[in-house]
Amino acid sequence: MKLNYKRTVFVGFAFFLICAFWQAYDNTIPLILTNKFGLSQTASGVVMALDNILALFMLPLFGAISDKCRHRLGRRTPFILVGTIVAAVAFVGLTFADNMQLKQIEKVSKIDDPAALTEIYIQEKDSELQTPDGDKFTLSTAFSEAEFVEIRSQITSEEGKTITNPNYTNYVVPARQAYAWSVTRDGSAPLIIFMVLLLMVLVSMATFRSPAVALMPDVTIKPLRSKANAVINLMGSAGGILVLGLGMVFATSAVRNSLMSYTVYFSVIAGIMLLALLIFKLKVKEPKFVEEMQAESKRYGIDEGEADGSGSRKLSREERKSLAFLLASIVLWFMGYNAVTSKYSVYASNILHKDYNLTLIIAQAAAIIAYLPVGMVASRVGRKKTILAGVVMLTAAFAVACFLRESSPTMLMNAMFALAGIGWATINVNSFPMVVELCKGGNVGKYTGFYYTASMAAQTVTPMISGFFMDQFGMTTLFPYAAVFAALAFGTMLFVMHGDNKPVAKKGLEALDVED
Repeated sequence: MKLNYKRTVFVGFAFFLICAFWQAYDNTIPLILTNKFGLSQTASGVVMALDNILALFMLPLFGAISDKCRHRLGRRTPFILVGTIVAAVAFVGLTFADNMQLKQIEKVSKIDDPAALTEIYIQEKDSELQTPDGDKFTLSTAFSEAEFVEIRSQITSEEGKTITNPNYTNYVVPARQAYAWSVTRDGSAPLIIFMVLLLMVLVSMATFRSPAVALMPDVTIKPLRSKANAVINLMGSAGGILVLGLGMVFATSAVRNSLMSYTVYFSVIAGIMLLALLIFKLKVKEPKFVEEMQAESKRYGIDEGEADGSGSRKLSREERKSLAFLLASIVLWFMGYNAVTSKYSVYASNILHKDYNLTLIIAQAAAIIAYLPVGMVASRVGRKKTILAGVVMLTAAFAVACFLRESSPTMLMNAMFALAGIGWATINVNSFPMVVELCKGGNVGKYTGFYYTASMAAQTVTPMISGFFMDQFGMTTLFPYAAVFAALAFGTMLFVMHGDNKPVAKKGLEALDVED
């Protein structure tokens, strides 16, 4: 019994384009909302939770709808094709609203221009502002106008390195955001248009995420799904790391580009999505792949509704209990992990004064290296034990990151993100197969919806809650928050007793094959 890696890679192009999109979305949309529209961290967290609120309803719905789809291209492929095209076009459309807002704040679009800083000072000098650490201040008590205008985004340290000026981060940035919000309040049309287009993007992405993920178990027999999911996640990480690399090329994290236009950057991302979709369409023949999986399932005696793709069954009481604890675990580790991914670009810019793209690339690279070995380990020691090890790694990484600041060695934060990447890969490779292990072929989309309902429920509330803590108690609460939720997931996962691997005995000469 061997996994068809080539076929799985082509199936993974659907997840590749999904992850490429979300990497760009998570990294840039919070910056646009805070830097250009002047929203607070809490308000931007609410906006960032919109996709998850939609997903709570739409992912289970479209997963179940795709289960019943009988299109000539297959059950999942039509949703992937239409959803990707609409999302890519609407994503580029966001830049038009973004550029409208840039024109509204064009007086301060040159962030180190003395005239711009003077105007900000005059308008905001007596307003109560808040530093990224939560401290309240007014510009008139912190600096004279001349001192404020002299602050620059970058300075040269005693060691000769160019670094972000803390005074710029702590005083100019909040003042500039307050000015941007005053402009937004007086002319809200760009924000309204931006939100309408953002809603179109999010709805389009939600229509095909469950079908795209459900395609893997549709074409892979149960014992090989952890390995196949490792390949799928590897493809997703490749999409994410490609976008992070582009972020470095476009310098999206640089302070000097806080008010950059994203037209070219978003267009490149949309082009990548459409290119991945083209490869998927040319190489993935869903009905043929499903028939091959059904034949292989029959050969190994895995009937359970896999052979015809239409079976379904009720779970026993103990299975329902395991499913509940498994979904609770998914909620908890996503509460911790997504808080970091949705807020790290802001945290790195304001607390660590580092390029968030490089750190996230290291995490993605570590995950890519780990995916295939993790799938192989899980096939031998079991999915549950492997997940528990991943949760321990994730918790440890976030716990250490709690104590790291700008003066901490850069390599230490990079090492923690590498550990977090390995831990997340270990969890991700095995959690989804554990959920769909409990279902039959006829309701894979439905159970995929269960998985995403749990993950999206967490991702709905955690940007808002973590943003609230960051606003009220300072940005340094981010990693303690994440570490606590990751630790709680270890406890709930201990109670999961079903959904682990079910090895299938090899037959005939296959018993001599020890490669797999």
